Amino acid sequence: MKKPLILLLSVQFLVYVGFGLIIPVLPLVITDQGFHNIHVGGLLTIYSLASFFTAPLWGKLSDRMGRKKLILIGLIGFASSFLIFAAFSSSLIMMYFARIIGGLFSGALYTAVTGFIGDMSTNENRNKYMGFMGMSIGLGFIFGPALGGLLSTISINTPFYVASGLLFALCIYAAAVLKEPERTGEADKRALLPEGATTLLKYRVRYLFLFSFIVTFLLAGVESTLQLFQMDKINITAAQLGSLFLFSGFVDFLVQGGVVRKVKHGQEWKWIIGAQFITALGLALFPFTSSLAFAGFALCVFTAGNALARTLITSLASKESGGRYGTAAGLSYSMDNLGRIIGPMFFTWVFTMRPDFPYVIAASLALLSITVILIFKSSKKTPPTVSEQ
Repeated sequence: MKKPLILLLSVQFLVYVGFGLIIPVLPLVITDQGFHNIHVGGLLTIYSLASFFTAPLWGKLSDRMGRKKLILIGLIGFASSFLIFAAFSSSLIMMYFARIIGGLFSGALYTAVTGFIGDMSTNENRNKYMGFMGMSIGLGFIFGPALGGLLSTISINTPFYVASGLLFALCIYAAAVLKEPERTGEADKRALLPEGATTLLKYRVRYLFLFSFIVTFLLAGVESTLQLFQMDKINITAAQLGSLFLFSGFVDFLVQGGVVRKVKHGQEWKWIIGAQFITALGLALFPFTSSLAFAGFALCVFTAGNALARTLITSLASKESGGRYGTAAGLSYSMDNLGRIIGPMFFTWVFTMRPDFPYVIAASLALLSITVILIFKSSKKTPPTVSEQ
């Protein structure tokens, strides 16, 4: 594998490690400082907002100033956000400021790295390279919470200092290794709604995008409330929660790498319905947690269902797009981000009223979402096939 590609994949990996490592640590920071629990959701939401809504700007800058420069700027900014968070973790305003900075520059990194990989790849290897990028993102999600939980046993701020140090070191290495690629296209600007979305939303595929939002909405709800809930139930530590997320991450990996491949064309909708029953079961088990092992079991059941639904809905939406693969991918990305923006705030707000309510509501939504798939299946309004360039 080319050295620049390894470096770019490392950047993506660390960006998503940075997103994940805060999950088991943030509730401890908030509770230790005596802040309201709603801010756990607020700090997760503000990061996603900053990243999502500035993506078009970063895309334009990447095309104008070059991929390498934006990657270096992004690494410095993202690393600085962790330093700010650690240094001012007693100030709620500064923590929000740090999360905004983190979201801004993670968006810059995603855009620049995607554009860089696109420029250095050919039609023959582009899918392979993008597949590597997706794998590095997935591994970041798996190891981020585990790393955050493990390092928090040293001190609550250690995960942020370590992440910052790794990113600064990677910036120095990137400055020495990366060379600006020959421009072969534009960066991925990730608009709120991609071009052509209005046309595609006239057809039955729109139900799949709604379902995609629900799936991520439920996932974001679990990520934002699970430690707060388990701290009340079994006095769980950040390290223990990180271990649970690591184990469930491997369940996610096995589902996507093994089960999904066995799904036959045309049968996706049946598997998605089954996945939602599994998701609902996992969510319904959480309120009955009595031990760490039971909490891990419930999380793995939820993860298995959520991973299966999340992967298959993306594949099915692509097949139902009438050849508008880019538009479908953009809409799926938009729905996923809206789920991550709305989910944490909504579920932590519900948690503050009654701790087990988020899981009751989420399990009910998982079951109700099956009707969305049934409506999709009953509709015959499919888009005409086009060749999207």
